[in-house]
Amino acid sequence: MIKTGIWIDKDKALIVTLKNGKESLKSIESNIEHFKAHGGSGTRLKGGPQDVVQDSKYLEREKHQTKRYFSNIISEIKDTDSLVIFGPAGTNEKFKKELHTNHSSIATKIKAVEKADSMTDNQVKAWVRDFFNS
Repeated sequence: MIKTGIWIDKDKALIVTLKNGKESLKSIESNIEHFKAHGGSGTRLKGGPQDVVQDSKYLEREKHQTKRYFSNIISEIKDTDSLVIFGPAGTNEKFKKELHTNHSSIATKIKAVEKADSMTDNQVKAWVRDFFNS
């Protein structure tokens, strides 16, 4: 039986696989750009020149980068029998939603989606081991 735990945030995913008493850890980088708006006024005067921020272009690009990131993770976990997703922020919930929407065969194997702070590689392995042993 293959048990998989995924610690996921916007920068990377750590995939811990437990199989036949052995564990392996794989890291997948997201390559999602971090957007910082550079808008606002270039003068102290009210109604002065302002930069137009192209939010929609950035958000569309981020959506495609996130989809590619999730598909890279899914290709690594398609053979799992049991899955737990954890991590900070909302990326774990977005990943769960992607699984339920487009990969229902994997979504049925989700045992839990939990919040967790940033962790070292060894802490992630221990967290997954503890989750499946309890």
